[in-house]
Amino acid sequence: MNKVILMGRLTKDPVVNSSANGSVVRYTLAVDRRFTKKDDPNAQTADFIGIVAFGKSAEFAEKYFHKGTKVVVTGRIQTGSYQKDGQTIYTTDVVAEDQEFAESKNAQGASGAAAPSQGGGAPVDDAGFMNVTDGAVDDVPFI
Repeated sequence: MNKVILMGRLTKDPVVNSSANGSVVRYTLAVDRRFTKKDDPNAQTADFIGIVAFGKSAEFAEKYFHKGTKVVVTGRIQTGSYQKDGQTIYTTDVVAEDQEFAESKNAQGASGAAAPSQGGGAPVDDAGFMNVTDGAVDDVPFI
């Protein structure tokens, strides 16, 4: 089984490419890694994982993800290689099958991360959710 679940923050805005087969988006996720050192048992570092998404997932990431956004990505590891200047370059990416926000809009704003646009300026409650009227259903990305 090839299944990966990651939670982290985008290191920069997603890079979008369009092809004959549809949209492709790439971004890097900074994922915390805890490790133990003698002098600092709570030390942390991060791994920087390349994520690639296709089609509707790519369009979602392009529209809603920005540098600093905390997300959960579920997907699979995919390896590849290519030639550059006579050298073989090996790649490892996570192909996103599902992408979700890992914190509310209010938490993103408090952490300094870019919050996704609510579009239309609808009022947002204390939990970061907006009331959606029947006419606004077409703007909701997950229906």
